[in-house]
Amino acid sequence: MNKGLLKSWKTDKGFGFIKSDTLEHDTFIHISALKHMSRKPKVGDTIYFEVATQPDGKTKAVNCRIEGVAELKAPYQKHNNQPYRISKSNFASSFLGKVASIGLTVLCLYAFTKYNSHSSSQTPIITNDLATNDDLATFDEKYPKLVIPKTTQNFTCDGRQYCTEMRSREEAVYFINNCPNTKMDGDGDGKPCENDTRFKNEW
Repeated sequence: MNKGLLKSWKTDKGFGFIKSDTLEHDTFIHISALKHMSRKPKVGDTIYFEVATQPDGKTKAVNCRIEGVAELKAPYQKHNNQPYRISKSNFASSFLGKVASIGLTVLCLYAFTKYNSHSSSQTPIITNDLATNDDLATFDEKYPKLVIPKTTQNFTCDGRQYCTEMRSREEAVYFINNCPNTKMDGDGDGKPCENDTRFKNEW
């Protein structure tokens, strides 16, 4: 900590110079270094201070106080001798924050593009080709018209295969259309259990 006298002060500009016996040159002091004091400095005040070197090589007084003058209630927090490192770290964190934001934006755009391409590949392609009567006839032959009753939601594939295991025609129809390895439609006409006397009246 250095001690010196305030040699000059420009109130309108808020700065002055301190002369100290321990330093070779007068030290620049700005009003911001004394903002925690209860009054503004005057020429002739004894100032306690530390010296900091600025990036341009010039020195200035920091962590200053005026002898005999009270400090304001909120005490001044001392800084280290290199206050400009704070601004550099702020720049670094700000730069890293911007890089992270840009990276996140690019990642979101990439995910959105992938989602859109996946969705478009799942969209069925509708052509303008109209089905002919021959096409419909072939379709009807391959897939005979069977009306499956609404009650089929109560049926489940449980491994039964034969007509003797069915409780109704509707259940047999459900089984041949939905369950594997059924043996209820011997002639392959889509009508199960035609010879079962229990279901004769249902056909």
